[in-house]
Amino acid sequence: VYLRGHRIICRVEEERKARLARLAGEREEERAQKTLQAQMPGLVAKILVSPGQEVKEGQGVVVVEAMKMQNELKAPREGTVKEIRVKEGEAVEKDQVLVTFE
Repeated sequence: VYLRGHRIICRVEEERKARLARLAGEREEERAQKTLQAQMPGLVAKILVSPGQEVKEGQGVVVVEAMKMQNELKAPREGTVKEIRVKEGEAVEKDQVLVTFE
């Protein structure tokens, strides 16, 4: 989300998941920045990175096609791609983890 020219990272999640994370002692911001999730159901059109690749904050990672539009999902922070959990052509659900980062 951008507000007055500033990028603000936010995450909407189910209350149950948030409670479990708090009980486990994991801070929400840390967890949110370790994964890239689908914003809506769609189809993975293209994967722009590979495991072990260094990425910069805002760099394109995955292109998801939803409602006949292609949306480039960007890295939430600088880091290294740990795992790609989807393949090109795969259908994804809202909030599904697509990529994890270290």
